[in-house]
Amino acid sequence: MNNDHDSGLPDGLDLRALSAFVDGELPPAEHAAIETQLEQQPQAGARVAAWRAQKAALQALCGAPQREDVGYSGRSGQSGQSVADEPAFIVVRRPTPWWQRVGIAACWLTAGAGLALALGPLAPRLTGGAWNGLGGQPPSFAERADIAYAVYTPERRHPVEVAASEEEHLINWLSKRLNRPLSVPSLQEYGYSLVGGRLLPGEAGPAAQFMYENRSGARLTLYITGISRDETAFRLFRDGNRRTFYWVSDRMGYALSGPIAEGKLRSIAVEVCSALGGKPEAWQ
Repeated sequence: MNNDHDSGLPDGLDLRALSAFVDGELPPAEHAAIETQLEQQPQAGARVAAWRAQKAALQALCGAPQREDVGYSGRSGQSGQSVADEPAFIVVRRPTPWWQRVGIAACWLTAGAGLALALGPLAPRLTGGAWNGLGGQPPSFAERADIAYAVYTPERRHPVEVAASEEEHLINWLSKRLNRPLSVPSLQEYGYSLVGGRLLPGEAGPAAQFMYENRSGARLTLYITGISRDETAFRLFRDGNRRTFYWVSDRMGYALSGPIAEGKLRSIAVEVCSALGGKPEAWQ
């Protein structure tokens, strides 16, 4: 039986070779050869992109450290393939009985409340204002924005559904799906150009993700979704080397994610909020 044929892949590419390519296990010459073949075979390229997205999602959801060299340097750069930071396995433990979970949860809740009361006055100095006592837990839309960044920014061939060359169509399509007129703020003054965008599932409906890239290939994403509450708070959520500044304005949640320096990302977030009709002066 021919495994290549059964896998639905074009001739000349086999499933094991593609899997090793995604995992960074091939010698440089073989890696370059497969990369060339993928440029000529969209079906195989789409499969590789899907595998990479699934792998990044699992790493983000399981709390695995992201590889520092994931992604590409520019639109025509070479991919990083270090696997030193990848988890070798996932440990599956026997479920704890429900009565033990309830008792443990009660103990942790009591201890957590006491710790919050003790450290509350020190929180702004310890976290730069990113944590706000018991109310500082990031909302799910900020966590979703962070995971979406981790999943899609490493993609070279399929980072977005609609490219920036179709910006008008992209904005009209996402505005219709979110039932809200959207606009895409320009980040050219910070050296970032729009790559495009995509539709994502949100906490209580659809969400939009717009992706930007600078000349060195570094990427930022702006995540937008409708939410049921309104506030003016501006907070920071960290996950490894990724940072997400998030805020709510007129019942819309916004999150700007990227691995750049905190101060610079905050400056860009303030600019984005102002461009989208928010009131960043309330954060100062």
